[in-house]
Amino acid sequence: MNLEECYSLLGLKRGADLKAIKASYRRLARRYHPDVNPQNQLAAQEAFIRLNEAYQFLVKATLEPQPPRSPVVVTSPPPPPPSPPPVSPLSPAEQKLKREAYQRLQDLLKKRRFARAIALVEGLTLRLPQDAEVRQWQAIAYQAWGRQLIRQGQLAKGKIYLKKALRTDPHNRALVAEIAEEFRRLGQLV
Repeated sequence: MNLEECYSLLGLKRGADLKAIKASYRRLARRYHPDVNPQNQLAAQEAFIRLNEAYQFLVKATLEPQPPRSPVVVTSPPPPPPSPPPVSPLSPAEQKLKREAYQRLQDLLKKRRFARAIALVEGLTLRLPQDAEVRQWQAIAYQAWGRQLIRQGQLAKGKIYLKKALRTDPHNRALVAEIAEEFRRLGQLV
């Protein structure tokens, strides 16, 4: 998905600010959420997933520093990048949010409500981007949805979510092994 598609999907003009992106996402998420569209849940789920992907892509693009517009001539080597700020422990409110989100995530995965589980964990990832445990939960949600899609015969889409799980938590050896096994069963390599 490219930048233009993301803006178009969210009904925004190119260069919209973060506030406009969030407002449009919330409005459209309420409209296309699978729970709101029980008569056509599969189509709503697909639209909701694309909406989430577009939203995440735009938020990331908006928050990342943009390259300079004019060429810069460097005469000396650049200084080393600053060390990352120390990861601060979570506040009590964030710890409570994380605990409650984890309980809700487990419930959603148990009930096979994968689109909602992914939306929940992606929102939590935006709130707690440095939390490795939350990234792990996100990868697990992607993996569970990918497996479900494969069981439903949607191989291409299932593979996308399995690969997304690998990109989200590439250092999780158990996850990597499970997904590699899934691809072996499908007769394909990642």
